[in-house]
Amino acid sequence: MNFTKNALDLFFPPRCGVCGKIGTVLCNSCEEKIEKYKINLIERKDGINIFYLYRYGGIIRELLIKYKFGDKSYLADTFVKIMLKNKKLFRFLKNYDIIIPVPLHRKRKLERGYNQVELIAKKLGRIETNCLIKNKNTKPQSVKSLSDRIKDVKGIYEIKNIEKIKGKRVLIFDDIYTTGSTVNECIKTISRVTNKIGVLIIAKDYMEVKVEKFSTNILP
Repeated sequence: MNFTKNALDLFFPPRCGVCGKIGTVLCNSCEEKIEKYKINLIERKDGINIFYLYRYGGIIRELLIKYKFGDKSYLADTFVKIMLKNKKLFRFLKNYDIIIPVPLHRKRKLERGYNQVELIAKKLGRIETNCLIKNKNTKPQSVKSLSDRIKDVKGIYEIKNIEKIKGKRVLIFDDIYTTGSTVNECIKTISRVTNKIGVLIIAKDYMEVKVEKFSTNILP
């Protein structure tokens, strides 16, 4: 018996991250509402498999906004719970050796207090957080025009500790996919080391945009 956990549950019982109901991080009623937005779509772009879990809208949009910008780090447990029940996701995860969450600039991470995708990734499998680095503190993508989103991410990531990912099957993990500009830039950066890359996205925003294609040149 885990005495510490039981004591914490007694004084700080888990609450549903959506409605606040005591007893679980996600109640059955709210889970049913979330399931309506599930798409479980695997899309192949330029040789890269991208797995989208949900459509970005309604309750999913509300949760992600609260999680990212509302100082609601506990919502990581809510997302983890629904993801751990997804059998198709687990089959997809088995294709990769490590997960790299899309990084925040160190200043942004200090301001927010956490990297929202990193918190979830830690409970999904082996992650590496010191390989892909964001070297420029840009404004949030949500406040930019579509053209600026693509332009402003160019060259903002760099690779460190190459030996940790060279030759590995790498899964890039992010929360929202709109233009694909952030993910594409991460892919371009990581593909200098390995071309065994996949992408996992919590929610896909169905905005049709033209995104620049990327190459996969491998470093010797």
